[in-house]
Amino acid sequence: MKKEVQIGEVVEINPKIPKILLKKQNEVVSFVPMAGVSEEGTLTFSEEKNLVEVRKGYTYFEKGDLLIAKITPCFENGKAVFVNNLPHPVGFGSTEFHVLRPSTDIDSKYLFYFIHNPAFRFIGQHNMTGTAGQKRLPVDFLKRYKIPLPPIPEQKRIAAILDKANAIRRKRHQAIQLADEFLRSVFLDMFGDPAINPKGWQRKKIRQLGKVVTGNTPSRQIPENFGDHIEWIKSDNINTPSHILTRAKEALSVAGEKLGRTVPANSTLVTCIAGTPECIGNPALTDRKVAFNQQINAIVPFDNVDPYFLYMLVTISKSIIQRASTNSMKGMVSKGIFQEIELIFPPYNLQKKFGSYFYAYLNYLDKQELQLKESDNLFNSLCQNAFRGEL
Repeated sequence: MKKEVQIGEVVEINPKIPKILLKKQNEVVSFVPMAGVSEEGTLTFSEEKNLVEVRKGYTYFEKGDLLIAKITPCFENGKAVFVNNLPHPVGFGSTEFHVLRPSTDIDSKYLFYFIHNPAFRFIGQHNMTGTAGQKRLPVDFLKRYKIPLPPIPEQKRIAAILDKANAIRRKRHQAIQLADEFLRSVFLDMFGDPAINPKGWQRKKIRQLGKVVTGNTPSRQIPENFGDHIEWIKSDNINTPSHILTRAKEALSVAGEKLGRTVPANSTLVTCIAGTPECIGNPALTDRKVAFNQQINAIVPFDNVDPYFLYMLVTISKSIIQRASTNSMKGMVSKGIFQEIELIFPPYNLQKKFGSYFYAYLNYLDKQELQLKESDNLFNSLCQNAFRGEL
């Protein structure tokens, strides 16, 4: 019978900052925001900060620790990383990270693959506490959750196999990222950076580019408002790498749709209320009619605005939208503020030209994502077998 232990028996969770470190005010440390961790489990970037800047209000960790997002939707989307390649031995990060410090009884990569695999995340998200949109993974859940614990050599063997499968999956992700970067470069070449408008395009307020709609939540005290008639989109359907909205887990009934807010296909939905500032301004394009909640503002483009151009404009203008946020610790951009934000407005014929490039990109993306799904399925299957002791 395979040995299982509670994670808290072999891992220190959220270790306290050493008192001796607090005295080193000018110590240079690595700072990792939530945006610095990819959903593939890699550290994409970190910053340098002085200890005095981050010692209060941020999460302490060290090189060799694991970070895992504790807030929805970042946890569900797989934001976790083994921080073994930091430029500094000490780091600080978002308060929405849990820190896991492995003991000598557990291999760090083995632990990473366990907490990053979809099976663990599925169970974790069903044990979150808090209000909708603000749910978090409790420390007690992490401490008490059981992990198979074979001998260290076996853990390392399993981690090595998963490393190889993960490398294949990452190459697929990289192909998609390169295509995405190419699309962004095409946009910037045609129109310039919207934040500085080097080509001197006319500017218009968002309300002049399309109809702005804020979502809502029909009363949950009336169960008949919910059913399977029309998808009810939340921010976790937007805060993903996909340009197109992911499928919603909840739907409204016919009666619920009458009380809800809907927009047609080719609308751009934007996260405007979020638990972390990094998620503010995240957009997604809808290819179908949907309803959505109050954390989201939608733009239904007018006839003189190409929907693909508008979506990409909002995507590249995320920093402009974030500057309009009125809550520095979390994030909120009200409809009134959102619709007054000014963005560039080049001629319609150029918008349409870019729209044709974007359409071709979506077709290419469909093929790449099919291959990615196959490699994801392989990796997930190996993870399940590994932690059942069948690898």
